[in-house]
Amino acid sequence: MSQTRGRGSSSGSRGSTPRSGSRRADRPTRGDNRTTSTRRTPSRRTPSSRRSSSHGGNRTTSTRRASTSRRTPSSRRKRRIGVGHPHRRVRFLLIAILFVFSLFGAQLLRLQALDASTVANAALGNRLHQVTLPAERGNITGANGTLLATSVERRNITADPTAVPTYREGADTGPTGITAAARAIAPLVDTSPEALATRLRSATGRFTYLVKDVSPMTWRKVAKLGIPGIYSEQTTKRLYPLGGTVGPLTGWVGADGSPGGGLELMMNKALTGKPGQARYELSENGRVIPTAEHEVRSAVPGKDVRTTLNADLQFYAQNALAEQVRKTGAESGTVIVMDAENARLRAVASWPTFDPDHLDQADGKLTSRVFDSTFEPGSTAKVMTIAASLQEGVVTPTTEVTVPPRLERAGTSFKDAEEHGTERLTAAGVLAHSSNMGTILIGEQVKPSVMHHYFEKFGLGSKSGIGFPGETAGLLPPASKWASTRRYTVLFGQGFSVNALQDVGVFQTIANDGLRVPPTLVAGVRDAHGTLHRTPENHPVRVVSPEVAREMRHMMESVVGEHGTAPAAEVEGYRVAGKTGTADRYDPDTGGYNGYTASFIGLAPADDPQFVVAVVLQDPKTSIYGGVVAAPVFSDVMRYTLQEYRVPPTGTKAEPYPLTVRERKQLDRKHQRQEQRP
Repeated sequence: MSQTRGRGSSSGSRGSTPRSGSRRADRPTRGDNRTTSTRRTPSRRTPSSRRSSSHGGNRTTSTRRASTSRRTPSSRRKRRIGVGHPHRRVRFLLIAILFVFSLFGAQLLRLQALDASTVANAALGNRLHQVTLPAERGNITGANGTLLATSVERRNITADPTAVPTYREGADTGPTGITAAARAIAPLVDTSPEALATRLRSATGRFTYLVKDVSPMTWRKVAKLGIPGIYSEQTTKRLYPLGGTVGPLTGWVGADGSPGGGLELMMNKALTGKPGQARYELSENGRVIPTAEHEVRSAVPGKDVRTTLNADLQFYAQNALAEQVRKTGAESGTVIVMDAENARLRAVASWPTFDPDHLDQADGKLTSRVFDSTFEPGSTAKVMTIAASLQEGVVTPTTEVTVPPRLERAGTSFKDAEEHGTERLTAAGVLAHSSNMGTILIGEQVKPSVMHHYFEKFGLGSKSGIGFPGETAGLLPPASKWASTRRYTVLFGQGFSVNALQDVGVFQTIANDGLRVPPTLVAGVRDAHGTLHRTPENHPVRVVSPEVAREMRHMMESVVGEHGTAPAAEVEGYRVAGKTGTADRYDPDTGGYNGYTASFIGLAPADDPQFVVAVVLQDPKTSIYGGVVAAPVFSDVMRYTLQEYRVPPTGTKAEPYPLTVRERKQLDRKHQRQEQRP
């Protein structure tokens, strides 16, 4: 039986093909493949078997078996798999995921290892807030420490508009955001909530100014509100306690911190400090992170500048000048008080003036007329002419000078201020009566080059050396240009120009026994340790001998005497010497002469000079004579100065030189009688 089934199975007949055998041949298992490959090899397939397989019912089965017998494991592995095959998709996704994660890993490595410091610094930069701490500007003081200019702390209130909207006022039912913040701040800074809200909403970025220039107390009240994003910027404000009394001298500091003239500009290097810096970290809502990085480099304040000015005397002189300018209708005026020995300036007043704290109300010049305004000195210059003539030995105080009604020189007829006949005066009388013709007769005996040299030694034609901004050197033509009438007009103070400081320097020279000392305005600079570094003493210049200087003081006492041109300059109890001046005033606006310059400059006590006071009025209307409009101010200011410095009267009596030849002869006869007495 087994053999019969076996043969039938091998040869087969149409219609009786085993069903199970057909399925195995069509879908072989792993075991079936091994059996098929053993039984049906290409070597056992004879031509007869091929023919039998090509006919009859076993055709398909034989073909499938032959095909199945050729499907070896190696042939199955070489089969191509399409893109949509699940294995391919899984493999692609796995590779993509690994690639993405590798990018993340590389970026993480870069951030945490390679660029860690850079990233950390960038993050710190976003949180870090840096503020410049302004350096306090040094003070300007008087000789006794009175503040002329000082700085006070102020605050600018700033805001981060992105942080302010998080503010909540009071309970949850209260207003929130910018409206609430503006409403809370406005009453404290004296402004409207609408204005503050507008500034916050219109701001771009994370910074804007809310209010500038508030006091530290006001800022503390605002800070107490605890509004996010509201900060303050520390700043300083310059104040001038004496206002217009010293405004032209001190100058001012602008809103941007730049000096605007005067001592502020002149001493800016010493007054300016070194700014500091504060750095701290802020959170996202604009609050300072307490535990974060903080760094503060303190500012170094500027040095204090001490001047030679006496604040009380400055105040008094300024008021006396202002009153006289208004009383006489003058355009302007100046008053200078100077130490006779060392030329220290104790008062430098000018009018009109301005208040540096209120520059918006200033009307006119913002400079000091003492330094930058020039004028022809007039008769005060006669002091130089006669002093030079005495020094050159061409005259003595009692030398006779015959003064005619008119004096013809260089084709011009010169005359004195008042008409007179022929006068026989002494040199002292020429000075006391302020005779132009008499001065020409004395001064023309000195060569122009020699006279010009004396004028230069008196300080004309050059700046004082103080270094004050805008100071002018005046105008002193060289001797080669003293041609025609100028050869004579310069002798009585016309044809050249000076400033008030140069004019007063002439009298300081006479008061200091012929030694001219350049003036001093800054006494010294005080450093951070409190040490005062004094300004070096100026080197004096010998102009005339002490004997000539004493003779000049003696002669100038007669100017203030009964027969002089300025009896109003007397100071009760003190001997006073001085000289009046009246000159045509040059007007730069018209390019010609317009009005007059009236002045008086004097010293006291005459026999032991301590102070020199100069008063100059430009274009007074009530009178053109210095003995009338300037001398009273001199007397007032000199009296106060002597009392302020407790200078006692010398107690000596003046013995004036004779002013006329007649007086000289009378005096000579008196001396002869005294000598003849036993």
